[in-house]
Amino acid sequence: MVGGAAATLLSFLALAWTREIVHWFLGLFGADPESHFVKVVSICFAIGWVCLLDVSINVGMFAVIVYVNQLTIVVQAGIRAFIVDNAPTHQQEDANAWAGVILGIGSVLGYLSGYVNLPKILPFFGNTQFKVLSVITCIALGGTVFISCVFITERDPRRDGPPPAGAIGVIAFFKQVYRSARRLSPQIRKVCEVQFFNWIGWFPFLFYITTYIGQLHVNPIFRAHPDMSPKEIDDAWESATRIGSFALLIFAITSFSSNMLLPFLVVPTYRAPPRPLKGSSSFHSTKSPHRNGNQSAEPSGTPLPMSASMTSFFPPPPDEASHSRLTRLLSLAQIPWLTLRRAWLLSHLLFALCMAFTFFITTPLQATILSGVVGLSWALSLWAPFALISAEISKRDVAARKTGGVNDDQAGVVLGLHNVAISAPQIVATLVSSVIFRIAQKPRGEPGDDSVGWVMRFGGLAALVAAYMTSRLREEGIRQDEEVKETVEANGDRRGSDVV
Repeated sequence: MVGGAAATLLSFLALAWTREIVHWFLGLFGADPESHFVKVVSICFAIGWVCLLDVSINVGMFAVIVYVNQLTIVVQAGIRAFIVDNAPTHQQEDANAWAGVILGIGSVLGYLSGYVNLPKILPFFGNTQFKVLSVITCIALGGTVFISCVFITERDPRRDGPPPAGAIGVIAFFKQVYRSARRLSPQIRKVCEVQFFNWIGWFPFLFYITTYIGQLHVNPIFRAHPDMSPKEIDDAWESATRIGSFALLIFAITSFSSNMLLPFLVVPTYRAPPRPLKGSSSFHSTKSPHRNGNQSAEPSGTPLPMSASMTSFFPPPPDEASHSRLTRLLSLAQIPWLTLRRAWLLSHLLFALCMAFTFFITTPLQATILSGVVGLSWALSLWAPFALISAEISKRDVAARKTGGVNDDQAGVVLGLHNVAISAPQIVATLVSSVIFRIAQKPRGEPGDDSVGWVMRFGGLAALVAAYMTSRLREEGIRQDEEVKETVEANGDRRGSDVV
């Protein structure tokens, strides 16, 4: 996390001041800052830092900034592994829901920052929008990483005993990755397959929604003035870009609101173990079995199948009766049939439907409303897959500790493989988008260019495939009671045999 955050901070600052750095360095050798050579070197320098930014973000951290929204909103392996290691199985959905809420706050602030004129408000951070955004992002990222590292204590791996022979080193690491990839549980493998098609659909939207809305804004302008100069076209597109940024702000606000509301409506997949009636200082906070090898694998929790994130909005009640009333009250908000898997499935269908509606959208206002609706699907894409994977890893880790075995599904490795399933679709989406643009794109300045619309409709088709694959996921909540019953019966048979 620290290494990834440091590389991210360095990449942001280097990208923001690329022109000044290249001009200063080549100026030492007498190069003309306005020459073609200096411009080419500046572009290559920026590309190199973008590549480092991509690697560092996917390895360690996340931040929120408009320039790299498709990368920074992807929840990263380091933070998600923190959640897996520090929350018990029944709280994984809640912890990931809260991660989505915090990410939603960052998204709103990030898009809002991109919408206002930052150099005018914060001139001491830089003279361009991107420079000021980069400085703000570095301050936020550095501060949150520092707080996380100082106040969150991880389980000491030395409690598990010395590592096996040959388990340390670069070669051993890649062997572990290969072994984990081959031994992924069916549930995690299916989630990764869903994510592959899910992100083929999301990348076109995240990449091009601003351009799509901007095109709708400039269409009537280009029709009314067919002979505009390049400077006038640039001015029209500058205004269109701000309108597109406002739509992204609405998108982020909807996503944040959905992240706050959905935990009240979705039935939790895993039920918390019964809470002791007396002697418990808090009913919605339990210690994780991952943080201390001597703790019981069954922490205390709420007595009903209610999400802990729901009760954590309120202070602890003073007595058991108040707790029961609060539990019953909040449980009324749950939709009995709406599990996390079904909610995720519906979000794919909603996204595909919204992309189909691009056939009928003709104004920026309509496209802005569409972006707001899509924010609901985005909220579930940031919550559901990570909650399902984290809960599966946690469950298998607890089972391995009970039996004294080793869990091959290490959080960092599995979430890294999951990041591959998220990143690889970017290549597919980019290649297909390039073909569509080659066929359908009109010259700059002409009205009626619908090439971006076709790219987004292609993403809607990918979402339909993701919806079908989501329907094949196992519904954990349905089988939980059976698994618990089987475990109890097995423990009873074992105790009986010991007595005999």
